[in-house]
Formats: sequence, C-alpha cells, structure tokens
Amino acid sequence: MAQPRLLSVTAANPKRVGSFIMVVMTTLLFMAIPEALAASQSPNEIDYGPMLMGLFGGLALFLFGLETMSSALKRAAGDRMRTLLAKLTTNRVMATITGTGITAIIQSSSVTTVLLVSFISAGLMSLTQAVGVIMGANIGTTVTAQIIAFKVTKTAMVMIAVGFLLQFTAKKESIRHYGDMLFGLGLIFLGMNMMGDAMAPLRSYEPFIQAMAHMDNVFIAIALSAAFTALVQSSSATTGIVIVLAGQGLIPLETGIALAMGANIGTCVTAMLAAIGKPREAVQAATVHVSFNLIGVIIWIPMLTLLSETAIAISPVHSNLDGLARQAAEIPRQIANANTLFNLLNTIVMLPFAGLFVWFARKVVPHQPLAEKKSIRTKYLSDDLLETPDLALDQAQLELGRVGRRVCNMVNMLPPLTISGISSDEQDQMRAQLKQIDDMEEDVDRLHGAILSYLGRLRLEPLSDQQSARQIQLIGITDQLESVADLVVDTMLPLTYNALNHNIVVSPKMRNALDTIQERVNQALLDCVNAVRRNDREMASRVLRAKRELNSLLEAVLEHQAERLVEQDDKRLQVFRLEMEWVDSLKRIYNLSKRIAKLHLRKRNIRES
Repeated sequence: MAQPRLLSVTAANPKRVGSFIMVVMTTLLFMAIPEALAASQSPNEIDYGPMLMGLFGGLALFLFGLETMSSALKRAAGDRMRTLLAKLTTNRVMATITGTGITAIIQSSSVTTVLLVSFISAGLMSLTQAVGVIMGANIGTTVTAQIIAFKVTKTAMVMIAVGFLLQFTAKKESIRHYGDMLFGLGLIFLGMNMMGDAMAPLRSYEPFIQAMAHMDNVFIAIALSAAFTALVQSSSATTGIVIVLAGQGLIPLETGIALAMGANIGTCVTAMLAAIGKPREAVQAATVHVSFNLIGVIIWIPMLTLLSETAIAISPVHSNLDGLARQAAEIPRQIANANTLFNLLNTIVMLPFAGLFVWFARKVVPHQPLAEKKSIRTKYLSDDLLETPDLALDQAQLELGRVGRRVCNMVNMLPPLTISGISSDEQDQMRAQLKQIDDMEEDVDRLHGAILSYLGRLRLEPLSDQQSARQIQLIGITDQLESVADLVVDTMLPLTYNALNHNIVVSPKMRNALDTIQERVNQALLDCVNAVRRNDREMASRVLRAKRELNSLLEAVLEHQAERLVEQDDKRLQVFRLEMEWVDSLKRIYNLSKRIAKLHLRKRNIRES
C-alpha cells in the first residue's frame, strides 16, 4: 500500500517533523497562556509562572523564527548576493545601497561581513568599499523592526499554516524556500504575540510601573540593550522586543529609542566574534563596524530629544485614541522610524569619511610583518556560510584557487631534467629550490584536507541537485590537483635528485624536446587552474585542444629514443629510463589537467541547463 504523502515527507525530513511538533505544542501553549494570565490578572498581584513561561517561550519562538526565515532567505538568494557584491565598484554610494539591500534580504549583518572579508582577501573589493557595505548593512537590519511595527502580527497563524503547507507539498526547491520564509515569519509574529500577551498584566502592576519610571536614564537603557543583544546576537530580536514592550504601553518613546541604539552597539559583538581567528582584513572590517556604531550612538545621545520629535513628526497619529491605548498604537511605529532614521542619518553623515575609518582600522589592527613560515591556514572557508550553500561553494572554489596556484608554482619551479655541467653552488641552489617544492606540497595537503572537510560538512545541509553536483565536482578538482602535487614530489623530485647526483647529460636535441614538452604541460596546468578560478570556459577548452600538439611532441621523443638506443654508452640505459620516466610524469600531469578541465566544463553545462 502506498505511504501517505504526509508520513513519507516527515520520515524523509526529520527537521520538518520537529517543526510540526513545535507548531502543535506552541499553539496549545498560546491558547493556554491567556487563560492562566486572566485568572491571575490583578493590579497588585501577578502569577509570575505563566508570565515568564509566555515571555521566554515567545522569545524562543521569535529567535527560532528569525533563524528559520534568515536561513531560507540566504538559501534562496545566496547566488544573487554573491553576484551583487562581486559587481561592486569604487562608488561608495552604490556599495552602501548594495549593503542595505543584501542585509535587508538576509537580515544578518554578520553574513554580509563574512562575504566582505572574502572579497577583500580575493582582491575583488577594497576595505574602503567594504566600509560602505557595512554602513548600508546597518540600515538593512532595520527592516524587521519596520515589518513588526506594521501590526501584522495577528496573521501569524495563517503564515505558519501556509508556510508549513508549502514545505510539505512543494516539489520545487525554490518554493520550499519561500515556504520556510513564511513559516519563519509566522513564528516571529507568534512569538511576539505570546510575549505581548504575557506582559499585558504589567500595564497595571504598580511596582513595574515605578521601575520603568527609572529607565529614563539613557545610559542604563543603552547598556542593558547592548548586553542583551550581545547575548542573543541579534539586533533585530532586541528591537522587536522593544517594540513589543512599546505596543503594551510599557516604555516611553525616548527609552525605546535608547534601547534600539544600544542594540546597534551590542550587535558589534557578533562581528568581533566572527573575526576571531580570521585574517587581518576580517579584524579590520570588524573594527570599522564597531567604531562606526559606537560613534553613531555617541553623536545621537545629546540629540535624543530631537530624534524622538522627528520620529513623532514622520509617524502616523491616532487622534481617535487617548491615554495608554494611543501610546500603545503610536510608539511602536515611532521607535521603528527612529531606528531607521538613526542608522540612515549616521550613514549619510559618515560615508564621506570612509577613508578615515579605513585609516583608523589599519592603525588599530596593523598588518603583521612577514615572519618565519608558519603552517598554512585556510583563507576563505567560513562556517558561518555553511547554511548558504551557494556562497559556501563559492568560498570553497576561492580556496581551491589557492591550492591551484601552489600546484602550478610547484610544477613551474621544477628545473629542467636536462640541466648539466653546473657548478656546485648552482647545485646547492637547485637543491634548496627542490626542498621549497617539497614544503609547498605540505601546504597543498593541508589545504586539500581542509577543503574536503568543509565540503563534507556542507553535505549535512540540504542541497539542491545543482548544488550537490557542484560540490561533487569541486571535490573531484581538489583531488586532481592534490594528485599533481603528489606526482611532483613522489616521482619528479627523485628523478631530479638522481640527475643531479649522477651528473646526467642528454643530447641537445633531447634537451630541446623535453624543455618544450615541460613548457606546454606547465601552460596546460595553468590554464585549467585559471579556468576554475575565473569560470572561464575557453581556457578549459584550450587545455583539451593541447592534446594533439603534446601527442605529436611525445611521438617525436619516442622516435629519437629509438634511434639513440643503438649508441654505445655505459650510461645510455640509465639516461633512457630517466628521460622516459620524466616524459611519462609530464604526460600524467597533462592528463590530470585535462580531467580538471573536463570537470569544469561539465560544471558549466550543469549550471547552464
């Protein structure tokens, strides 16, 4: 008998089962809490059990919904985010607009910062351009607060139901992503409704009213908000909770604005944590983020009254209400507008001084002077991007480019086998060069292992067919490059040492033939690596077209070897074996290069189909 659709989907995806259970339990909790609160609602007495259950349960739902929505948005828009950032020019205004747009989509300034670090390291963007994106990211994070302030939270159950239905029934990956977005947004609103209902009794609770009266100290409000934001690592979550409090009439406007400003400082902790253990460019970008947000708050503290008056002027007025009801209706929108205005004006004022922020970051976090060689570390792989497969694959490809450059350098640094009659000093220099090649192979091994581990962890994330195919092909390319490095160290280095130790001499004709083959193989390897790094189809095709020329050169070497076998020379057989092993190794390097080119061309065909 055929398995029911619901059971088959839930069995195949435990995460959806967990989501389903959470919705059911949350709905029951959501229905039970108002009754428990109503039973204890008294001006002088509050049952803290149900209230705390609703408050923390709602907060957990809010954060889970925010993470769910953000993850779905990143998966749906990941490749477009990369394209937008990669096309940034030196125009600071465009950089700011792009940062605003991308962060408004993904609601995660930390992911935007990780992308910036990668592009700076790859030479696709300067730190000055990154400043504009960082400033724009601050504006983008205010979108959640604006949505919340529009009072659409009552549609929470509809969003959850529709989003959950799309998750289960949609066959297309993109539609399932949209279902996840809607499901996450519904959980955000459901969590806010729960928190609002849980805190409603505090409106008439005299001790709480007196405590909030002391929250008019701006510095205390900023410090508390910054600490809470650092704890939950989400300025959007803090601002959302502030708006919920304002919607219940529990905090005045200026206090709400101060709390939102504190969230801007607290979110810097996320940037600093993300920069730990990263290259100097990452720490510099985080320093820019921290200094920009701190300066912005310091500037506006003396003008808090002006900011609140401006927010009141540009926000809708509910003149049909009065007292606490009017305050609850107007202040959430005023706080959201003040938050957006605060970040927007900060960006407009400080964008012309982007160069000064760069100078400050480089003074505080200077580049380290070159020191003794240390173990190589990955430069582009970031765990923060594993939830965004398109971006994670792009980062793995950038790291793969580092492997390719090192492998190309290893092959290019190989001296021709035909060198003879050199001095002892030149031989010592050559041995040092061979030792350097051996050291580079250790770097290749480390990067190879790190890339495979990263791509393996990416496999734990749900991947589309296209993403899965690309991941498998990146694994294949990584393995082929590592095989080239192993071939150089395990076969060609011993041959070179053998030629040096026994003072091998070859004929001028053979010397010319071997040098020509080595040059053509070096070029084919460089072309296939650049084809992967630059997504260049023509370079990959050029590698395949080189086969005929190389076959012709190899046939010429075989003919020459057959003619020379009749020569009477004590070392003739030794030289013959050495030369043929060298030629065979060069041929194997070309074959590996050809496989890489074919893998890349196959990737392009999959992505274009």
